[in-house]
Amino acid sequence: MSHTLGIRQAQKQKTRQAFLDAALGLLEEQSLSSLGLREVTRAVGVAPTAFYRHFRSTADLGVALVEEALGSLHPMIGTTVSPAGDSDQRIGRAVDLIARHVDAYPAHVRFIARERHGGVQSVREAIGAQLARFAEEVKAELAKHPESAGWSDDDLLMLAGLYVDQMLMTASLFLGALDAPEEERARVADVAARRMRLISIGRHHWLG
Repeated sequence: MSHTLGIRQAQKQKTRQAFLDAALGLLEEQSLSSLGLREVTRAVGVAPTAFYRHFRSTADLGVALVEEALGSLHPMIGTTVSPAGDSDQRIGRAVDLIARHVDAYPAHVRFIARERHGGVQSVREAIGAQLARFAEEVKAELAKHPESAGWSDDDLLMLAGLYVDQMLMTASLFLGALDAPEEERARVADVAARRMRLISIGRHHWLG
């Protein structure tokens, strides 16, 4: 019996993932608010009623895509902004991580960029919650840096938010240069590093 249940659960997960993959592909060319349920089920090759065994609505599916797109990034935060190395090395790590993530998951990055200010409230809120969690995680790492001595929690959170916003902007820039020549991608990386360096310079003079 347990073996049969395991097979059913695996099949259910496979179908759920097929819905997510199909929706992500369809969302390359449109926003979530215009995505039809029948479009998704047709792409998966199942009846529309099968959709409701996995999601309550296309908005619910969108929230699941937010988790898929951003949830896996949380463990990387510690590595990206850890106290190891100097400021330029930390910035280099962050820019390299963003570039590699965009190369590996362009459709997910495009989805987040489009839906962050899109027409589906629950998805906007899910993205906002993930970004707020990132800011809290970055703040916790920044607090470990010697240069954070004397900073209040509110100011550290403000600084973390600046870094998170800049990381999102950098992801969008790399997305736009996805098929560009290597020199253009190098230019994007240089601009991103300079912007983060400017934030870092401001950080060192904030308490002065």
